Amino acid sequence: MQSQKAQKIDLNTDYPCPCRRRGRLVPIVLTEAFGCNRCQQIFVVDENGYSIEQLSTNYPYKQAWRWTGNQWSKAYSGLRDSYLPLALGIILVLLVIWLPSALSLPLGSNIIPWAIIVAVLLAVLPALMVWLAYRR
Repeated sequence: MQSQKAQKIDLNTDYPCPCRRRGRLVPIVLTEAFGCNRCQQIFVVDENGYSIEQLSTNYPYKQAWRWTGNQWSKAYSGLRDSYLPLALGIILVLLVIWLPSALSLPLGSNIIPWAIIVAVLLAVLPALMVWLAYRR
């Protein structure tokens, strides 16, 4: 089993593209950068030489990878990996607060069905937003 320890990136070697498009990263002459021959992305080697960072991207967060000897691994997870737990926490809080308060209203009240609908919608909307953000 190969170790997950980051290896120093050799500027004279070509690597597989971390974007998973079956491309190859080839060194760009006279720079500390690589270009993918398939997806046309440019990757710059970090100052320490252990990670690469994607330059031209429309992704709002920086993407960086470390070379482990046989594959790329994410250098840092960033905010994207915490969206799902955050959305689940919001749903849980809404269900714990809104649902009991909606059910504790007097039975003759017309507000009960609307309060339950609002509570469920407020719980489902964050989950729907996360699903739309992560689907490909």
